[in-house]
Amino acid sequence: MPQVTLYTTSWCPYCSAAKSLLKKKGVAFEEIDVDGKPDLRKTMTERAGGRTSVPQIFVGATHVGGSDDLHALDARGELDKLLAA
Repeated sequence: MPQVTLYTTSWCPYCSAAKSLLKKKGVAFEEIDVDGKPDLRKTMTERAGGRTSVPQIFVGATHVGGSDDLHALDARGELDKLLAA
């Protein structure tokens, strides 16, 4: 299973929703809290192609996007395939 990375803040409800979905699926993930950390937020923004909102989610080198993108991927049945790659 590829490494799953989430850039988050502790107060973000979309971050919580994304983490809940991954936990429900039994997926281990690395969480990087960017709140008040401009260097980490800059890294996130660069990796995410300029997107500055949280969460920003990566499965391996693939940028999934935010929580809505993650849930849409799951609804289409594509998240499990990406995680199994």
